[in-house]
Amino acid sequence: MGIFGSILSKLGFGDDKKDVVTPAAPAPTTSTTSAPPTPTAATPQAKPAPVAISSVDVVAKLEGLASANPEKLNWKVSIVDLLKLLGLDSSITARKALATELGCPADKMGDSAQMNMWLHKTVLTKLAENGGNIPANLLD
Repeated sequence: MGIFGSILSKLGFGDDKKDVVTPAAPAPTTSTTSAPPTPTAATPQAKPAPVAISSVDVVAKLEGLASANPEKLNWKVSIVDLLKLLGLDSSITARKALATELGCPADKMGDSAQMNMWLHKTVLTKLAENGGNIPANLLD
């Protein structure tokens, strides 16, 4: 899993997905009678419909983490603070890896301030694209 995958995981993306497990058919029994087996509740009748993914309240989760954190972290404007709040590596090396993973333009990679601004906006945008409810003012 990449760094962005870790961000998604820390924020609970995918937690409400339910893996549909179809029970195995009962093992055939050796019987001397020739009557057909009667269906049981454990016998799958039809595949269940896919489960819809609900949106993740990113702001509420981050605000909750921020209020419980002893540091005053400004996750709304700082990628470093956002990563710290999620308990992820916020070093320049980790941020460069995340920027590379998300396709940061080469001209921004050379300037850490520009890279950080691009990275913060891109992470929030990608969270929104993955079902996170990010307010428009944080995406501008």
